[in-house]
Formats: sequence, structure tokens, C-alpha cells
Amino acid sequence: MKIGILRERKIPVDHRVPFSPNQLKKLQEVYKGKLTFKVNPSPVRAFSDQEYADAGIELSDDLGDCDILMGVKEVPMQNLMEKKTYFFFSHTIKKQSYNRSLLKEILKNKIRLIDYEPLIDPNGQRVVAFGLWAGIVGAYNGFWVYGKKTGLFELKRAHECADLAELYRELEKIELPAVKIAVTGCGKVARGVIELLSQLNIKRVEPGEYLQIYSEEPIYTQLSPSHYNQRKTDGGFLKEEFFGQPELYEGTFAPYTEVSDMLIAAAYWDPRAPRLFDLEDIQSADFNISVIADITCDIQGSVPTTLRPSEIAEPVYDVSRKTLREIPAFGEQDSISVMAIDNLPCELPRDASEDFGRQLSDKVIPELFNPGSELIKNATIAENGHLTKKFSYLEDYVNQLS
Repeated sequence: MKIGILRERKIPVDHRVPFSPNQLKKLQEVYKGKLTFKVNPSPVRAFSDQEYADAGIELSDDLGDCDILMGVKEVPMQNLMEKKTYFFFSHTIKKQSYNRSLLKEILKNKIRLIDYEPLIDPNGQRVVAFGLWAGIVGAYNGFWVYGKKTGLFELKRAHECADLAELYRELEKIELPAVKIAVTGCGKVARGVIELLSQLNIKRVEPGEYLQIYSEEPIYTQLSPSHYNQRKTDGGFLKEEFFGQPELYEGTFAPYTEVSDMLIAAAYWDPRAPRLFDLEDIQSADFNISVIADITCDIQGSVPTTLRPSEIAEPVYDVSRKTLREIPAFGEQDSISVMAIDNLPCELPRDASEDFGRQLSDKVIPELFNPGSELIKNATIAENGHLTKKFSYLEDYVNQLS
């Protein structure tokens, strides 16, 4: 089996890669005679071409002889090779409108598309993800924004740090007043957020206490969906029901908007579920949040102030409380500052890629040698010009006229 590592071509540029040079070297040793790799040269990758060459990995612009092609972000339509097997984040399984044409082209070219996102173990957990790094960088950026907005401290941008160790050293510059920080989510992304908050030694309190106490030091609380959603009929909450039928629930996040200074949104959101608040709510004098780090970056989704993604080059914009429209960053004294970068792990690309490569090496590569792998089958969106049964719900999305 020969696997080709694709050059990332999507704009804005992504510096990540599925495997580091040493990981490819180790895999070739472990699967000697069974598995080889070939890597597209790239001037933007976090690991240089020379590092791959030094690890004994072949570099070539032509990956036509590879059995499997692996990248990170979407492959531009003009660069797709027909009848090949691809692994990448396709961003199609939620019927994202901007990638409908890409999926149509994949079907047209009879490409086998395996998406990283639905690679799920028997316990329903994703086996490969950059979520931890999105959480770490997203939380860091939230404090970068807070420092800029208040003038209390200055931090390097995350992408200016060589690695996670340097980013954590930057945290020593942070001096916080008695702020209250609400964190939504309990998955890998939230775990990254909590890891960074722990580095800052910010005290954690339970949600009930968070709403009631006056604190003389910075505190945060971590909220699961049960803390800010309730069944419409009787105010109850059942986890399985909520994730299966979120439309039966209504949001109860309002009390947290009244006492929090910062919101770090790290919870998966189903479009059928309630939003955390309505955009008009920010006009209320009781709405206290002034900085939002929306790691989820669902446009006009769970966090209605996320009007668009921001970019690493321009990480923050403000939303005016008066007009409810976007204004320049820190444009009004009482505006809401929003950080909504949609490719956060790109700011620590070497660390994030190493971690992703470990997950692939442990969980996915062995499955490639198992012809009946349920893991691979359940993550296969398209094959031989057709959507697979699991993803047949995308049929109307693919075929819509506009």
C-alpha cells in the first residue's frame, strides 16, 4: 500500500499535515514491505521538505501511483484525481453550502471519499480530531482579545509562538481582574480550553455557585447542555433525548449572560437546538459579556454574534450593541468583541500535526489493512460515483439546483 500526503492548496493557507516526517519513517518501519509513503513538496507546510527527505520519505509532485491520498483540508476540485481514495475534512456532512460543488465533483469522478470527522469508535467517540488544539488556541485567543480590549496586558499571537511551550510561557504575562468566564462544552475542544485555563490557575466553580457568588478573583465554570437547555414541556433534561430531538428543548443560558464577562464557546451545536441567546439580547443592559471566543464558529449558530468567520491575520471583529452589525475590532466602548477563527489548530501546526498523526497511526492505519473495517466503512461518504447508505441523506443537498 502506498499513501500519498497531499500539498495543502486551500486558501487561507493551512500549515498542517496528517503526519510528521518521523511518524512516516516509523510507520514504514513498523509496516515494512506493506506500507510506503510519498509526499508532495510544499513551501508552506509546518515540516519542511528537507525534514521529510532526511527521514527517508520520497518527495514528488506526482502522486498518481498512490493507493490512498491524505490531506487535511478540502482538495480543490481541479486537483482531484478520478477513482482515487481520499482522506480529508470535506465539510459536507452538515450540508455546508460552500462545498456542495466539491461533493458533486467527487461523485462525478467516482472518488472514494473517507472523511476524518465521522471516523467514530464503538463508543461514539471520534478517533481523530484537532479539537484539543482548537480549544487550547481558541481559549488563548480569547485572552489575547481581552488583553487588547482592556489594555491590561499584551500577548504574542498564538501563531507567533514556536510551539505549545512558548505559548504557555506567554500566559505568565496575563493579569486578570475578578472576571467570570463561562465555558460551554464537554468534548475534546472543551478539554483544550480547560487545559489552558488550568495553566492560568483560574479557579473553577460549579454552575450553580457561579451564578450566585461574588468573587474577588477570576473564576470559570464549565457548562454541559443540561445547564443551559430544558425540555419545553416540563423543564426536564434527558441527554439521549436532547441529542436525538433537540427541537424539543428551549435555551436557559440567559442567567450566564448576566454574570459573565467572557464566553468561550466549545460545544457542538445541532441546528435544531436552541441558540445560547438571540442577537437582540445583546442590546439589553443585563447582557454583561464583552468578549466571545467562539471556537465552534457556526455562522449565526449557537452564538448569534458570530456573523462570519474571522481569520488568523485579523482574528477579531466587534458587533455593535446598537445596530447589531459588525464594526471594526474594539470599535465602540460597549461593543461585543468576537474571535471566531475557523482554523485555530493552524496556529500551532507542528504540535497539532504531531498529535493528529499519533491518532491516525494508532487508530486508522491498522484499519486500512482490514478489508471489512467498520470504522472505515462508516466514514466513507462516497464511492464509485454514489453516496454510501449512511450518507444518503446528502442526496437532496448534492442535487439541489442552486
